[in-house]
Amino acid sequence: MIDVNLKGMGVALITPFREDDSVDFDTLGRLIDFQLQNDTDYLVILGTTAETPTLTDEEKERIIQLAVTRIRGRIPIVLGVGGNCTRFVTTKLKTGNFDGIDAILSAVPYYNKPSQEGIYQHYKAISEATSLPVVLYNVPSRTGVNMTAETTLRIARECRNVIAVKEASGNFTQMDDIIKNKPASFNVISGDDGVAFPLITLGAIGVISVIGNAFPREFSRMIRLALSGDYDSARTIHHSFTELFDLLFVDGNPAGVKSMLNAMGYIENRLRLPLVPTRITTFEKIRNVLHQLSISC
Repeated sequence: MIDVNLKGMGVALITPFREDDSVDFDTLGRLIDFQLQNDTDYLVILGTTAETPTLTDEEKERIIQLAVTRIRGRIPIVLGVGGNCTRFVTTKLKTGNFDGIDAILSAVPYYNKPSQEGIYQHYKAISEATSLPVVLYNVPSRTGVNMTAETTLRIARECRNVIAVKEASGNFTQMDDIIKNKPASFNVISGDDGVAFPLITLGAIGVISVIGNAFPREFSRMIRLALSGDYDSARTIHHSFTELFDLLFVDGNPAGVKSMLNAMGYIENRLRLPLVPTRITTFEKIRNVLHQLSISC
């Protein structure tokens, strides 16, 4: 089964923590409801923005079950399943319980810096290990290696259930090359909020968003306007967020969006080490921009 619609705005969901550093499952449930009520097209759980490397296996399972039971099939769920050991990832895909999961998102292996052939073989093994749709994730700023357009297109053509790439290389020439030469059944999704609008004008189908945690209705409206060809209206919304785009990542992700959600009264401003909250100066800048956007802090 590879039929899943990932057009529009997906949100890379954060993991809220309590003051004692435990996962705040009650708040997580409310955040999921907030997304469901505000036009989010799908949710990505246990991705980078969720601080997944700091979560225990038990916490991950509880988060998955909470999302599945809360969403009840109303929008697709994309689950982050990745790592830098191909055997570990494929074993998890073959033996894990993926009831209620509509697709998986898997990043290029990090740290060990595979060659392009190694990246291809990694994703080929993943494709063969699951019947679920697979979304590639190219984010060289985190993984240390860029998956080239040539490799992405090779995977897209040869792996039947690889349906899209979340592109966060920041290289417009590369992303445009993929869009221009991809199979019809394969799509490009922006991995950065700040370039989602221009990338859609080139032919991307949407974004997996961080800022959507805080502004799902507004940002999904921008995405839909751009997809419908109303570029002037979409551009206006895009420009209203440009300062926040920078502030979200100046002290790392998800520190920025967690500061934003804290200023808006949704969560405690807690991250798990080695991540820490934004600097006070960044937090105050975020609060000021939110006030300018008429958001109650």
